[in-house]
Amino acid sequence: MPFKESFSEFYSKVKVSLENGTFAKLTLAKTIGNTELMNIYVRPVIEDNDLQLELKFKFQKEEIVEIHTIDSAFNRLLEFINNPFLSAILFTTEFDLTYKLNKKRAVSMIEQFPSFTHASPVIIDYLESKK
Repeated sequence: MPFKESFSEFYSKVKVSLENGTFAKLTLAKTIGNTELMNIYVRPVIEDNDLQLELKFKFQKEEIVEIHTIDSAFNRLLEFINNPFLSAILFTTEFDLTYKLNKKRAVSMIEQFPSFTHASPVIIDYLESKK
């Protein structure tokens, strides 16, 4: 997959934000053309006392939810980079990080001021329970 290396670099920031308790949410957006799949929303969940990720696939007429380990979510999300999504946005309490493909499919990652002041409550509760 041509975007595996650059998306892996982006996803490593996702993993760090989960580990240090700053993760707010992750969204894949900006599709190519009018597609059936409009967005993928990622949020942390606790399954069997383990931190995992819920991937909510937002279609035009329905939503489908999948639960993945943090590592398996990477491969699942990678399938949708460039087909159909041109951007992924990681929201943390420290920064927002946008992974973006332009028309020539060149990758850029842009860090901006954070949109969220609070991390996901699931992350906070999970990290507190591990102390």
